[in-house]
Amino acid sequence: MSRLGHRIKATLLQVHSIAGLVLALLLSLIALTGVIMSFEDEIVDHLNAGIMRVVPPTAPALMPDELVARLRAVPDAGKVTAIMLSSDPSAAVHIRFARDEQGARPSSLYVDPYDGHVLGVPRGEDFFATVRRLHRWLLIPGDAKGWGRQVTGVAALGLIVMLISGLVLRWPRRASSVKMWLKPNFGLSGRGLYRSLHAVIGTWVLPVYLVMTLTGLWYSFDWYKDGVVWLLSRPHVAAAKMQPKQPRPPGRPEPAQPVGFDRAWSAFKHEESDGFARAQLTLPTAPGTVMRIRSWPKDSTLESMRDEFRIDAVTGQIISAERYADKTPGEKAVASVLDIHRGAVLGWPGKFAFMIAAALMPLFAVTGVLLYLSRRKLRRPAQQPLGRLVPGE
Repeated sequence: MSRLGHRIKATLLQVHSIAGLVLALLLSLIALTGVIMSFEDEIVDHLNAGIMRVVPPTAPALMPDELVARLRAVPDAGKVTAIMLSSDPSAAVHIRFARDEQGARPSSLYVDPYDGHVLGVPRGEDFFATVRRLHRWLLIPGDAKGWGRQVTGVAALGLIVMLISGLVLRWPRRASSVKMWLKPNFGLSGRGLYRSLHAVIGTWVLPVYLVMTLTGLWYSFDWYKDGVVWLLSRPHVAAAKMQPKQPRPPGRPEPAQPVGFDRAWSAFKHEESDGFARAQLTLPTAPGTVMRIRSWPKDSTLESMRDEFRIDAVTGQIISAERYADKTPGEKAVASVLDIHRGAVLGWPGKFAFMIAAALMPLFAVTGVLLYLSRRKLRRPAQQPLGRLVPGE
């Protein structure tokens, strides 16, 4: 290798080592919280199987507004902001509440759709909500509006630098040899074993880590998100999604009529005559009457495979309808960022593979630190014993 090549590799090694030492603990924390959330849906469903189902009677289910009215008798229920309804007559209704004056959100409830009585508070919900805040925002105040999202974004950028520099540093002379790339040498010990594990297992998980970081940046930086939308979406779709949110005008009056769920729900069911598996109705977050309804078809296998409607809750008029089937491949990729990030697009094997890759992050932190310490030890100049004569003195 030329002198220039040696200098480049030495510089890359310094960059790789410094980034690793600075970000090791943070990346391990983000990865391990991701491991915990890998099968969150399955765990929560299992924990709450007893309160998610009902025995359907012959009577019809209550309309959403009647369900909300009956919840007013429940102590500390709070203001309802979203309702998850299902086409399955034996499925309970899942109701979520707005944050209180202190910024805390009351626990959601499962409710019997036929008589409105509370079936229970879902177990595990608060735990996973805390883990999610730790994973995305490091529990820093402000959540998505705080600076925790920028910290995790910088960590993701640092991981990309380490992945690229690590790949260059370990490029073997026999690059076509699969064994050189993918087989660790367990016959080694000490520094040699650490390097083999760090390099070879790092090669195994490098594609997964790249996918995780490139999709994770979506949640950290608006400029990155807007760039991905512009690149993958049709111009009119990108323009609509990149439209900046208008600040809420001060003193804007509330609508003359109270916003309820029934009109929008009836309009949605009329529009979706072909059927749906479940639908989530969300009240406007700002003063206004336009409600968002997300629905998942019965053949949906991913959270991202959903249609989205905006309906005036007072008049029942459909303002817009965004159907998953009408999206281009690029727009489907944009809609599926979270499913790609956690490997769900590949089914449960993909989620499992991504979980294992994330669980291996501490291995790279530990072996990286051990390699750094061993390099410092090797480079430390030998100290001469006191009183020993050195030839030539």
